[in-house]
Amino acid sequence: MLKPRSTATRELVNLDGLWRFATSAATGEQPWTGPLPDRLEAAVPASYNDLFTDSAIRDHVGWVWYQRLVRVPRGWVDERIVLRLDAATHQGKVYVNDVLVAEHSGGYTPFEADITEHVSVGGEFRLTVGVDNELTNVTVPPGTITVTEDGRRQQRYLHDFYNYGGLARSVWLYSVPPVHVDDIVITTGTDGAAGIVEYSVETTQPAPVRVRVLDASGAEAATSEGASGTLRIDDVVLWQPGVAHLYDLVVEIRDGDQIVDTYTEPFGVRTVEVRGTEFLINGEPFYFTGFGKHEDSPVRGKGHDNAYLVHDFQLMEWTGANSFRTSHYPYAEEVLEFADRHGIVVIDETAAVGINLAVAGGLTGRPAQPTYSPDTINDTTRTAHAQAIRELIGRDKNHPSVVMWCVANEPSTHEPGAREYFEPLVELTRHLDPTRPVSYANVMFSTCQNDRIADLFDVVCLNRYYGWYLATGDLATAEAQLETELRGWAEKYGKPILMTEYGADAMPGLHSVWDSPWTEEYQQAYLEMNHRVFDRIEAFVGEHVWNFADFQTSNGIHRVGGNKKGVFTRDRQPKAAAHALRARWRGFDGRKRDWVTEAASTPLMVRETP
Repeated sequence: MLKPRSTATRELVNLDGLWRFATSAATGEQPWTGPLPDRLEAAVPASYNDLFTDSAIRDHVGWVWYQRLVRVPRGWVDERIVLRLDAATHQGKVYVNDVLVAEHSGGYTPFEADITEHVSVGGEFRLTVGVDNELTNVTVPPGTITVTEDGRRQQRYLHDFYNYGGLARSVWLYSVPPVHVDDIVITTGTDGAAGIVEYSVETTQPAPVRVRVLDASGAEAATSEGASGTLRIDDVVLWQPGVAHLYDLVVEIRDGDQIVDTYTEPFGVRTVEVRGTEFLINGEPFYFTGFGKHEDSPVRGKGHDNAYLVHDFQLMEWTGANSFRTSHYPYAEEVLEFADRHGIVVIDETAAVGINLAVAGGLTGRPAQPTYSPDTINDTTRTAHAQAIRELIGRDKNHPSVVMWCVANEPSTHEPGAREYFEPLVELTRHLDPTRPVSYANVMFSTCQNDRIADLFDVVCLNRYYGWYLATGDLATAEAQLETELRGWAEKYGKPILMTEYGADAMPGLHSVWDSPWTEEYQQAYLEMNHRVFDRIEAFVGEHVWNFADFQTSNGIHRVGGNKKGVFTRDRQPKAAAHALRARWRGFDGRKRDWVTEAASTPLMVRETP
């Protein structure tokens, strides 16, 4: 799905702002048939949960309703008029006046509807959007609904971040010609000093297509005729980590000399490959440094905010990070566009988090009921999961910053049924995009001895917390256990190993001279212990700290104001660990350091505990 852009043949109206708002408890059975109660207004984009002081709204489970009046520009005569929502978490229904025009399941990818037949040019219409935050065993992510004795519905889920709901991303109204470009697929490679660009264009009706490649100065670098083909860019400038270079693919539908429609898709020329135990970008070994992140900030919840976008990337640059994972869902498209322009590498993840009933069994990893069964995670869940993969790749396929797909976070892959569930999803991912490696983030219960699916993937991605959830406060034991496990994975699979999560909670301002969990010193020492082990593993290709910043979670006695594993606080102030990461990562160009190779032969050094 192409992102709406303003071009010579297309116009775009942003519908962000303050909308009328009501929960289902405050409306009738068909709230789209008339004006909502005008007492409450909600900001778009923003999650609604933290906007209001009423806990009944914050904790509401079910449908909420947004509404506003929209006027169609009077110049859109003879154009198709399209309404697009960048996301509705987790299900959305869209009404134009009294007519249902769109429905969508999946809280982090866009959907749209052609509403030409339901509106008039120059006229006004009532736009009502319903958003449902409910999670069940057949949604992605999954969850359960319980009802208290006094009749209140409560949401339960197994992912460790707050289930924010609402319209957290932008809403758009845009126009396109009746015959227009509907989709573009771009894949790139190299031939010596030349860039090879394969393209495919889908149009709403068969029509002559012309494509042009423009360089950063606007000069024409290559041209072609036809809806598909191959372009050659001589003396190509590659997109590289830290040194982003983008070209524009200008696609035109023509009728003789007349341009019927035009759309411009930025892209970068680069290659990605897994070879042995190396992860290669443009044929060069790449070592990931960075974070698992969240779209999370005070008041806005998961609401996209360009100020936070800029500041977060500045802080990542300050630490020396070269990459991040979109844990645990697709991020706003603006985030990937920013990464494209600034040379930040992205592991792009679906919203499939919490497919693991073993988590409910605590650190034993023994589920009270099987994860995969007709009554839990089942074929219907997998169908939703497959659709999430289709929509993720369909949206993000042309971003050069995206170098790997992550199909799930911490699923229960040591249980019976895991392979039957995941193998078709991996095959689907490779069919949709054969150019990028495929991964999943492995949970600590699934070891190299009992994991059932790791052989299906290109990179071994591990989430490990030795020294925090295991061997808490005993970093010497944690160091030995971590190294033993990592060597086991390296010996069994011979694939690149990436630590996609490792971290320890730290309360800012809490200090100790001892290895005392929750202190800033312990968080720093914990990271340093992990780094010593990473540097001794030859197959290691990267480290993503969990987390970039503290974030909100559901209530729990182990969470004080949310998850505190961030190296920055929720309002982006650095903890001691942020400075330690900066000292390790700054000046690193993305290739595996010489000292990493040297450290692989260094004997295990046990950190003395005062």
